Amino acid sequence: MNTTTRTSLDGPTRQKRLVIYLNDHLAGATAGVELARRMAQEHHASPYGETLESLRKEISQDRQALVRLLADLDIPVRRYKTYGAWLGEKAARLKPNGRLLRRSGLALLVELEALRLGAQGKASLWRGLLAGSVQDSRLDADRLEELLRRAVGQIKTLDSLHARAATSLLFPAMQPQPESTPTAGTSSSS
Repeated sequence: MNTTTRTSLDGPTRQKRLVIYLNDHLAGATAGVELARRMAQEHHASPYGETLESLRKEISQDRQALVRLLADLDIPVRRYKTYGAWLGEKAARLKPNGRLLRRSGLALLVELEALRLGAQGKASLWRGLLAGSVQDSRLDADRLEELLRRAVGQIKTLDSLHARAATSLLFPAMQPQPESTPTAGTSSSS
């Protein structure tokens, strides 16, 4: 029996996994930044505009934090993944939405859901790296905790936006019907 087989805990395998994992998250962050940017532009004059702009800034800062982390860990950026994610976000806009030439109101809901999934994945990334910071001194636990708190806050904000948008788009309040007024030739009796 060979007891000297390599385990998944050896340095080169661990580093390779870290390269793949962080570059996959960077690709997702790239798509998230593009989606958040477009949503903030598109809805700037809506009741969601200010919150979306704030989220856009935070999501962009989070991507930059990830880029810095890759540099700190001497992990090369796999540009083909980030370009692919950028292109994928653009292609996702072409999905059928029930309208021929313009965007459906439902696009806002779907896009908020996509941003929430991204924030949830980002929170999982920061949690995983935070757990690993005990073994890897290159990972700044305080910074990772700060990024995790921000991701959790983004999830809450996106949940709130989604609830507002869902209510507005799917369950609008019944508009009061104007009282009927008597027309010529009819009489109203009391």
